[in-house]
Amino acid sequence: MVHSKRWSMAMVPLAILACSVIGGLYGPSPHTEAKAAQDEIQDSVRAFATVYSSVEQSFADKISADTAIYRGAIPGMLRTLDPHSSFFDPREFRLLREEQKGQYYGVGMSVAPHMGRTIVIAPFPGSPAYRAGIRPGDVIVAVDDKPTDNLSTSAVADLLKGRKGTEVKISIVREGSDEPLHFKVVRDEIPRKSVQEAFWIKPGIAYLRIENFNENTSREVNENFARLGEDRIQGLILDMRGNPGGLLSEGVAVADRFLKKGQVIVSHRGRASAERPYKAKQGSRSRDYPIVVLVSRSSASASEIVAGALQDHDRAWVLGENTFGKALVQTVYPLAENTGLALTTARYYTPSGRLIQRDYNSMSFIDYYYNRKNLESKNLNDVKMTDSGRTVFGGGGIAPDEKIDELKLNRLQIRILQRHGVLNFTSGYVNGHGPQITAEWEPDHIVLNEFHRFLLKEGFEFSEAEFAEISDWAKQQIRREVFISRFGIDEAQKMSAMTDPVVAKAIEALPKAKSLLQDAEQVVSQRSARND
Repeated sequence: MVHSKRWSMAMVPLAILACSVIGGLYGPSPHTEAKAAQDEIQDSVRAFATVYSSVEQSFADKISADTAIYRGAIPGMLRTLDPHSSFFDPREFRLLREEQKGQYYGVGMSVAPHMGRTIVIAPFPGSPAYRAGIRPGDVIVAVDDKPTDNLSTSAVADLLKGRKGTEVKISIVREGSDEPLHFKVVRDEIPRKSVQEAFWIKPGIAYLRIENFNENTSREVNENFARLGEDRIQGLILDMRGNPGGLLSEGVAVADRFLKKGQVIVSHRGRASAERPYKAKQGSRSRDYPIVVLVSRSSASASEIVAGALQDHDRAWVLGENTFGKALVQTVYPLAENTGLALTTARYYTPSGRLIQRDYNSMSFIDYYYNRKNLESKNLNDVKMTDSGRTVFGGGGIAPDEKIDELKLNRLQIRILQRHGVLNFTSGYVNGHGPQITAEWEPDHIVLNEFHRFLLKEGFEFSEAEFAEISDWAKQQIRREVFISRFGIDEAQKMSAMTDPVVAKAIEALPKAKSLLQDAEQVVSQRSARND
């Protein structure tokens, strides 16, 4: 009871601070109105404290302050605002900062839940886990002799993290090994690259994939172009499919290098702040190669800023699906008890002035995030023009210049992915065939038949017609997982991009991007001449 009361006292200032942050957004007001608003806030806080005290003293079971405050009161308040304002408990706030910084201390591997256990998806290239010999498909059964059977995957991930230079013992079960294998791994700083290693997908055509926007993204982009030699680029495929966004400043920095100096990249304004435009400071410096930008329905936030800026200035041909439609800017406030508050403080607008935010007032947050039926609901009252005079709309995200729907998975494919069927098959296959696998290896009908038998053995139910329907997809998935195990994630991602039909479409669309850029320059030049 004493412990709970101590938390109660700590949470009241937190609630007041959260309310003060929200109240502070109202801006200047007459003294009487300000006093009335302050009194209303204080009354609300007192009412909350009274209710919480009654619950704490009289509820049938002992309550957890973490649950009541972190999971109840504060998230409940934020849910009345918008889908993106959110509260972070200490663990969530730590993970947020790790994601923003693009680094943490640990062993360096991605893990996932699988049938009540934690399975290794892939060690990061060059990481302590990679150097120790841990492989995709390994099942983590203990960390420092602590069994993981009853632990969540996030709890296992927390055990693997720790101070740099400290040792952790990882016990794993591997296909083909009779006894558990034990690895002593020394933790180190693990950089989380937000940019995949760029490469030449065709002579003169560079491929660059940005997976998110953290504090290192613009630097990683610049390093990749320097390594390739940007003066050699004749065309660029900029892949931001599935990119959930991240830091606004990094999205601005990436867009900067493709636009002309002085061009607007994005602007934002909120109730408590005047409009602030972000303009290209460095500019493209006459790097005028054509660009095709790939986006998907889960491309959001900072990736939409980049795509929207390049589209509005006719600098790139956008290919793919309508993006998510997030144009709300969150400011992150560190709070007491190592917690944090991400509060929507502004909306951002593309260079043409359109607001691409999807409507969230007429639906539940679940529908907002997961129901894609309203994804293309453009706002017919928000009609703008690109530099060359093309029509673009607000609402519904960034509509691509050329639409290509992503592959829709059927029931069997979804089940295979959910149960890590391909990963489990390939981990055993690589153990038995590793030395025979070269960079030119592709699964043939023999491998496909082995996979068919494996799925049946694992309890998957399907007809022969259903398996035949997914055979090409299965070959692609098997090859990718084999490459991850045999050559590392970077080579697997490179192979996937080179065999991706959407990337092939992007290469075919480069002449459209070049024509678009030339037309825009001509229109802008003519407009400038008339103004002179």
